[in-house]
Amino acid sequence: MNWLEAIILGLVQGLTEFLPISSSAHLRIVGELMGMDDPGAAFTAITQIGTETAVLIYFWKDIVRIISKWFKSMPWVKTGRVESSDPDVRIGWMIIVGSIPIGVLGLLLEDWIDSAFRNLWVTVTMLAFFAVLLGVADRFMPRRKTLDKMSWRDAILYGFAQAMALVPGVSRSGGTITMGRFLGYTREAAARYSFLLAMPAVFASGFYKVFKVAVGGDSVYVGPTVVATLIAFVVGYAVIVWFLKLVSTRSYQPFVVYRIALAAIIAIMLGAGVLQAVPAAM
Repeated sequence: MNWLEAIILGLVQGLTEFLPISSSAHLRIVGELMGMDDPGAAFTAITQIGTETAVLIYFWKDIVRIISKWFKSMPWVKTGRVESSDPDVRIGWMIIVGSIPIGVLGLLLEDWIDSAFRNLWVTVTMLAFFAVLLGVADRFMPRRKTLDKMSWRDAILYGFAQAMALVPGVSRSGGTITMGRFLGYTREAAARYSFLLAMPAVFASGFYKVFKVAVGGDSVYVGPTVVATLIAFVVGYAVIVWFLKLVSTRSYQPFVVYRIALAAIIAIMLGAGVLQAVPAAM
């Protein structure tokens, strides 16, 4: 990977991470179209540290408030204790619970994530299938619930929806936003919770891959990966601002159309031999 490729992939990561269109699929496709080997799961996970740092900064006040109240709700706190029924405390617990499925499945399926799941025919299928699900949910489900109304059932379902993003083409935000809309949350609430829920899993995955690179289990181009991560952070922050404004007034239907069109284009390229279903490095 050279510096120009790193810059392009960083832009792609930043532009696509928070949109329901699958950043991992875009990195895989753009990398191959540039004549590169598959950037790999390690590169994807590490560059996501950049985009999640953008989430951390954008939602800093919310995150600090949630963590502060969560700690103050602990049984051993005597002064200034916050009740466990407080909405921020509940959200804190629900983010923890919702992060368990992707953590467990990510470790159990690690070999598949790094290999079989990266087959582009899998990506095509997931792009199209979850486009239909998102379209149906956004068009026909009610938009009444806000995050303070979230139940434990919803938190668990959100968690399993996020775990589906282990398969390229599903999209972390796409899976969780789709689930949120099926559960009746407003578009903005579904998007905000999607961002907050992703943070523990993405940071854990990214730093886990950093550790594996450091001890020699995985390999990445260190300098270009750092550059890509920094670019993903800057671009990702701008996308968060734009996306939350967009969904407060518009539907998700443009992303549904985009996913289906992208799936069709990838399928045509696979059939024509322009793209290879299985990365050359596998």
